Amino acid sequence: MNYRHAFHAGNFADALKHALLVWLLRALARKETPFRVLDTHAGIGRYDLSGEEARRTGEWERGIGRLLDVADGPLADYVAAARAEGDRHYPGSPAIAQRLLRPQDRLVLVELHEADHATLRAGFARDTRIAVHRRDAWEAIRALTPFPERRGLILMDPPFEQPGEFDRLADAVRELQRRARSHIQAAWYPIKHRAPVRAFHTRLRDEGVRDVLAAELWLREPLDPQRLNGCGLAVVNPPFGFEDAARDILAALHARLSDGEAGAGCAVSRVCDE
Repeated sequence: MNYRHAFHAGNFADALKHALLVWLLRALARKETPFRVLDTHAGIGRYDLSGEEARRTGEWERGIGRLLDVADGPLADYVAAARAEGDRHYPGSPAIAQRLLRPQDRLVLVELHEADHATLRAGFARDTRIAVHRRDAWEAIRALTPFPERRGLILMDPPFEQPGEFDRLADAVRELQRRARSHIQAAWYPIKHRAPVRAFHTRLRDEGVRDVLAAELWLREPLDPQRLNGCGLAVVNPPFGFEDAARDILAALHARLSDGEAGAGCAVSRVCDE
């Protein structure tokens, strides 16, 4: 409950998550039939990069700040969505999803933090395609899936401030595949050191989750458990073409965001077979 994303908005982890999210939403929109998006940890939706929180860390300058001149290539669609927010503002996943929704699509935003929920609700109140809930993310997953549209995406982006977050994420992935097999899942996770990530991937395999790709970017060798050295997005039921597109997106992010520290890299790997 103490986590506030305003300190980290637009950093390298957001760049990975949101560049891949844009591609996944575009893939859903290839068909005319409606889809729904559930964002389980929505935050406030949009962020002021000139505000006190963002200025205190300066993380966005080493993330989206290095990408704003991109006009073509695999990052162009994501960067265009970021630039559309205007000078010194950054779209969270709710604003990115809103931008890419069509009239027939729906977006459900879940945020438990009281003040952040109030800001989120006020920011999206006029869009009838969007519902905003103040509730626990893991409870919302059980209550709000499967989608009536039978197509869609669940984005899970927990803050990883409390012990057991990898376990809760694995539980949610397993539950969602059981009850909403056709839906895409996108689960973000930090890479501080490798052991917790390996354990997360192993648990998904051991519990029978199928068709999972992991897209990961790390800016330095992930050896320090006290530092965010990289991050990943585990995508369950990825659309056709995602694996190749994710490789291109990650390579472009690595080229722009890496400072040449030892052990930096990126990879797309299959965690669980189809």
